[in-house]
Amino acid sequence: MRIPAGVTQGQQIRLAGQGAPGIGGGPAGDLYLEVDLAPHPLFETEGRDVLLRLPIAPWEAALGASVKVPTLAGAVTLKVPAGSQTGQRLRLKGRGLPGSPPGDEYVLFEIVVPPADTEAAREEYRRMAAAFAFDPRAKLRV
Repeated sequence: MRIPAGVTQGQQIRLAGQGAPGIGGGPAGDLYLEVDLAPHPLFETEGRDVLLRLPIAPWEAALGASVKVPTLAGAVTLKVPAGSQTGQRLRLKGRGLPGSPPGDEYVLFEIVVPPADTEAAREEYRRMAAAFAFDPRAKLRV
């Protein structure tokens, strides 16, 4: 049996005449299969849409960048807007599961902070802390 392209989680597929035989020797009934998609290492599904969690460096988020992004049909170049934040989503129209209409791919930014595992790296972080008047918890003041 071949699974049609674009099936979604929980969708049923009907196999006509491939079920159990009917009562009293009647013709076989239909067999219904429910689709359960296996987890993918990169993508999550939401109906026909797919979600990709894209790790980006702090400088890519702050300054903007062009990065290669995997899609179901192959990699594309995505422009990360300057000032991007963790949790921000961008849509790649028509890059989700096939169908009529096809789904979209949503790219969810996750800013990944480089480790401060050398004295030079720690010094760079100290310089940044001194250079920026930035309080990420300003809205939490009580």
